[in-house]
Amino acid sequence: MANILIVEDEKNMQEIMIEYMRKGGHTCFAADDGVDALMLLKNHPMDLMVLDIMMPHLDGFSVCKMAREMSSLPIIMLTARSSEDDKLKGYEYGADDYMTKPFSPRVLLAKANALLRRSSSGKTDSLHAGKITLIPASHKVFVDGQEVTLTHKEYELLHFFLTNSGQIFSRDQLLNRIWGYDFAGTTRTVDTHIKTLRQKLGDESRHIVTLIRSGYKFEEAV
Repeated sequence: MANILIVEDEKNMQEIMIEYMRKGGHTCFAADDGVDALMLLKNHPMDLMVLDIMMPHLDGFSVCKMAREMSSLPIIMLTARSSEDDKLKGYEYGADDYMTKPFSPRVLLAKANALLRRSSSGKTDSLHAGKITLIPASHKVFVDGQEVTLTHKEYELLHFFLTNSGQIFSRDQLLNRIWGYDFAGTTRTVDTHIKTLRQKLGDESRHIVTLIRSGYKFEEAV
């Protein structure tokens, strides 16, 4: 089904996650630290990464940030801390979802399957707005002919905006549509991702319009 990279230095936890992912029909690759994780990511095509934050040599935040320079694959981060600031930091670096230890391996598998479905759901050849071109089949985005590297959630936001141009969406609606109804974060997550998406789109960020007290709207003709 999918190639999943498990990055976890606790062997027992690593083995449990691998067991459940394999039960779900996936192929697993394991890394004990961040350095090994980046090497595997560089040399093998991965569809999703489960990434622990606290690891030797290179922490999960650093791995997440560097992985985003290499791939737009979905990333689920694991943490023993429930601090909102830690979660927001992870999202800023490109994480798509979070699980706080201890957690249910069955729920982890369900989250992984949901992210994999979303990442492969695009069927349109390409979407356009102004100088923006989005190609769902390869998850690539170009601005004025130059490829722009987006995180998985930034890509999903842009794809959602392009396919729902002209419609107004509240932060709660975007949170539910992109992150899912079971997401435990706040609407600040939406603002953070839209801020980084705008930075990457440059002048074309004008298409994403903020409506005071209402939310956001994507306008093609601006």
